[in-house]
Amino acid sequence: MNRKELIAALANKTGGSKADADRNVLALLDVISSTLKKGDKITLSSFGIFEVRERAARIGRNPRSGERLKIKAARVPSFRAGATLKEALNGVK
Repeated sequence: MNRKELIAALANKTGGSKADADRNVLALLDVISSTLKKGDKITLSSFGIFEVRERAARIGRNPRSGERLKIKAARVPSFRAGATLKEALNGVK
């Protein structure tokens, strides 16, 4: 599902307009991004946790040339699925 399909599905599910659904999706993504940027995490009970993880600097390898290169340390977004989401995906009720 791409963003356009998500907006259409959200509008259909809520009975609202696509414009309202688009604004809601943008607002949600903005809140998630700004919260993670501050280093905080978002816990959506039974759905999952959005958080930032620190990735250490490391040595990598260029797959074409085999040349070794340094990869800088980075902060990366992470999502851990909650129990209810995992159960829904695996058909457990």
